[in-house]
Amino acid sequence: MGNQVNTGAISQRAAWILLAMVIFFWGVNWPVMKYGLHFVPPLTFAAFRMLMGAVVLAGVAALRGELRVPHRADWPIVLGVGLLQMAAFMGLINVALQYVPAGRSAILAYTTPLWVVPLAAWWLGEKLTTLRMVGLVLGMAGVAVMFNPFGFDWNDPHTVLGNGLLLFAALLWAILIVQVRGHRWQGSPLSLAPWQLGIAACAMLPFVFMFEDLSTIQWGSSLGWVLLYNGPIATAFCFWAMLTVTRALPAITTSLGTLCVPLVGYVSAAIALHEPITLDNTFGFGLILSGLVLATYSDWKNNQQARKNQTAK
Repeated sequence: MGNQVNTGAISQRAAWILLAMVIFFWGVNWPVMKYGLHFVPPLTFAAFRMLMGAVVLAGVAALRGELRVPHRADWPIVLGVGLLQMAAFMGLINVALQYVPAGRSAILAYTTPLWVVPLAAWWLGEKLTTLRMVGLVLGMAGVAVMFNPFGFDWNDPHTVLGNGLLLFAALLWAILIVQVRGHRWQGSPLSLAPWQLGIAACAMLPFVFMFEDLSTIQWGSSLGWVLLYNGPIATAFCFWAMLTVTRALPAITTSLGTLCVPLVGYVSAAIALHEPITLDNTFGFGLILSGLVLATYSDWKNNQQARKNQTAK
């Protein structure tokens, strides 16, 4: 396909607007989630978000004639995405947000592409190119800076736990990405999304009832606005928007665009929650972002070369 763009049903300008909206909504959602945890326990919060997103996307899929039971070949992926990327990832992030500033959480959670590089080399035998290696080294250096032993409170078990959970969540997402590479999809992303979100919500319910006290939920307008933002907007709308954008813009554009999410999260947390912008976080984020850009560019470059080789044959 080269550099050609499949515009699908929308123009490139509309796609850029949607991408900017996703970056903004997902980035701003980090301080929103942090604020929401004042009113609802973390796992319950994640379950609410998944359930609301599933209901909204099921409605959208039904209106578009795409609401159907997944093909049996897609069920492993539906379960994997629902359990790892959605249930485990969101559950761990919400727990971690109780102890870690929202801006720092956004940065660490988006280290996922860094973990994909060594996992793909080990699991799938993908080549470790120079760009990937440099990107991995820069990214790991950024993580090391953020875990600076002189600026990190190792004596606070909650701080250590929260930061560790964020990195573990990113690792789980990376495992899923490596697992689904090469999968031959039978259903469309929109037709599978309600099932993935629904499975995530159902998977979280046992943990909600085992570990959380629902009587602590502080029902009111504040929680209502937080849930309204997280379910229909940050989950359902943003998921649909990203599906639309990926069909209209090159992969490298959307990949690099999503890397702006932690930047928006970091800045918006500083503005909305008055979180301090520290040297460790800023310098570490700069190194991580540089590493992610190099790793993403390397993947795009390899994909372009693979297409050229196929065309030549």
